[in-house]
Order: sequence, then structure tokens, then C-alpha cells
Amino acid sequence: MPEPEGWRRPPHGGRSRVPPAEGRTVSRAAALRYDAESGGAPTVVAAGSGELADRIIALAREHGVPVREDAPLAQALARLQLEAEVPPELWEAVAQALVWAYRLSAA
Repeated sequence: MPEPEGWRRPPHGGRSRVPPAEGRTVSRAAALRYDAESGGAPTVVAAGSGELADRIIALAREHGVPVREDAPLAQALARLQLEAEVPPELWEAVAQALVWAYRLSAA
């Protein structure tokens, strides 16, 4: 199966971002799963760029999941392995995004 635009499969079996061509803007998206009862950090369940990012966003909207634009956070999350826990250096940014999403859901 061919990899989506903007991705290559590295030797370790995960996915990593390939920089876009000079002067070209590529959209990025990441999706997180968080279970407050488990006590663990949120995990990356999807990440991609280009067409894959567009599909992630479309699926989120289709299922009523809030979509937040935060390019630096999406780029940082896209560097992580799928199912990886969010590292401590991203906790504050992810916490802000989760608070934002919970507030939208409560409204």
C-alpha cells in the first residue's frame, strides 16, 4: 500500500514527516486519545500531512470531534510514533488543547 503524500515509512515501522518541497505549504493534523481515568498521558492515534491530514480533519468533523488549528503542536505531535504517549515537554500545549475541546463539548 503506498504511503500518503508527505510521509515515508522509516526502518522502525512507524511514520515520519518528509519536508515539503521549497515554497509549498502542506497541512498537518494529529489526533489524540485521552482517558482521564487511566491516569496516563494522551496518546497519538493519527497524524499526517497533505491528503492524510485532510482526511483526519474530515473524519474528526464527521464524528463531532472539535478541530483546533495549532500548527506548531500538530507538527510536534506528527513527529511521534502512533500510539506513543505525549512527552512531558508537550503536556502544557496538549492540556490547553484538551481544555479548549472540553469547553466546546460542554457548551
